[in-house]
Amino acid sequence: MTGQRVGYVRVSTTEQNEVRQLDGVGLDKVFTDKASGRTRDRPKLDEMIAYVRRGDTVFVHSLDRLARNVTDLQGIIAELNAKGVRVEVTTQGLVFTGDDNPMTKLLLQMLGAVAEFELATIRERQAEGIAKAKAAGKYRGRKAALTAEQAAEIARRHAGGAGEGITALATEFGVSRQTVYRYLSQTETTAPPG
Repeated sequence: MTGQRVGYVRVSTTEQNEVRQLDGVGLDKVFTDKASGRTRDRPKLDEMIAYVRRGDTVFVHSLDRLARNVTDLQGIIAELNAKGVRVEVTTQGLVFTGDDNPMTKLLLQMLGAVAEFELATIRERQAEGIAKAKAAGKYRGRKAALTAEQAAEIARRHAGGAGEGITALATEFGVSRQTVYRYLSQTETTAPPG
């Protein structure tokens, strides 16, 4: 009996279109993260790893979609292979089964290092661009996720008699839980002593 064909897709921002990554690949299920690959902490990646079973095949567009550093990349593939899951990288024509030959392992390390280098280069260019924009007086920084009024509303409702939960507030205001925690901690540190 053959296993399921499971896709993993990752884009860095919510504005990016993920459709092209596994377009034309027949899949039974797809897990999509809209998060940076520089961190291993991605909910759909964890969900996909928990979901797959022995005999399944995970398809990914390219290695940098799984991770942007060699350590995470090797760890994710090893974890999947330990469960008896194959990993196929569609654009690079690579297949990882766990009993890979030395050449496949070398390719994994080299391509992982390239992805890590690309991320470092992107960050460096971004920092240079920000520095130039600041010097020219054109840099305003990222737009705040919440207005001052929204932040105050969240703080009031969270501290109120019912004490609304972080998840419910994050969903209602269209932000992440981390954003709600950050605004709440800022509110606590700026609140006048009572």
